[in-house]
Amino acid sequence: METTIYAYRRENGKYGVRNHVVILPVDDLSNAAVEGVARLIQGTLPLPHSYGRLQFGADLELFFRTLIGTGSNPNVAAAVVIGTEPDWTQRVADGIAQTGKPVAAFAVEGYGDFKIIETASRTAKEFVHLASELRREPISFSKPTYSIKCGESNTYSGFASNPVLGVVTDRLVQMGSTVLVGDTREVTGGEHLLARRMASPELGDKFLKVHQDYLDFIESHGGDLRGNITGGLTTIEEKGIGNIQRAGSSRIVGVLEPAEPPKIPGLNFMDTSSAAAECVTLFGAAGSVLHLFTTGNGSNIGHPVVPVVKITANPKTAAIVSEHIDVDISGVLRGEMTPAQAGDRIFEMMVRTANGRLTAAEVLGHREFVLTKLHRSA
Repeated sequence: METTIYAYRRENGKYGVRNHVVILPVDDLSNAAVEGVARLIQGTLPLPHSYGRLQFGADLELFFRTLIGTGSNPNVAAAVVIGTEPDWTQRVADGIAQTGKPVAAFAVEGYGDFKIIETASRTAKEFVHLASELRREPISFSKPTYSIKCGESNTYSGFASNPVLGVVTDRLVQMGSTVLVGDTREVTGGEHLLARRMASPELGDKFLKVHQDYLDFIESHGGDLRGNITGGLTTIEEKGIGNIQRAGSSRIVGVLEPAEPPKIPGLNFMDTSSAAAECVTLFGAAGSVLHLFTTGNGSNIGHPVVPVVKITANPKTAAIVSEHIDVDISGVLRGEMTPAQAGDRIFEMMVRTANGRLTAAEVLGHREFVLTKLHRSA
């Protein structure tokens, strides 16, 4: 099995599998200027979003951590940051600058869109020139950070897709890779099994508290925990047991806050929403450069910075929405391939994607960049 890939080395020693120049708004009011720059300068990637005004407390800290982490992702070669106010704009740019990569900040206040679009475009043009001359170099597949998730789950997910992804997860961890897994709510029913796999009793207690706090928050606001009945999952416990199979059998070495970069190589659990686009955005902000996404009923999730490889074991999904599927492992349930052989097929697609193959989501233009918000704004 090929374990060498070709990646872009960044100034801080991290490696990315894409080479984006992002135009990053600090707030929703700056989306128009960001998109204006992207229309003028080919080779740039705008990341419009809906937040960044009157947030406070833990919600504001998560907001900054997500924006800075996104601009710092190893798949990003350079970043142009545009915001309404200079202080917040500079804070995001300064955070990204700690990676050593090219970054510039532009505040609209006192200048207006016309002037900011012009000046930011000139800088973005130079950044694109710089990025276009960067070249990939051979590295071990174990060096980057990866992430995993499932969505639109059904019985096929629990029977095949997630167990096979667990095989891949264990293989990555054995190679020395860092792997991120989350979905705090959707491990319900199997949380005690994950707690037993934590590297220490203290870490297990921390995980169980993170999980319980999430459930308490949902239920305190009238939320309901149910399975995906239409997909054949009758209870949240049944879904949870299926979900945790993605994480294989490896020891879990870290319990992370949303968008927090892992400190220790290996399998790390992040406290995340189960909403696909939010979750992948948090993983990307923590440094994931490639995401594996299993789906039962079919999902079209993508991300602008992190390529999303979609996997299914459902033959109906593979046939009906084939344009969204990168790896069809439905042969597992037909007895045509073993879980290990299916894992090889996923691993092969990971290598191809890391070396430059565009995923289905990338080709179809799926760029779901969705920030997680903890509470109301002021």
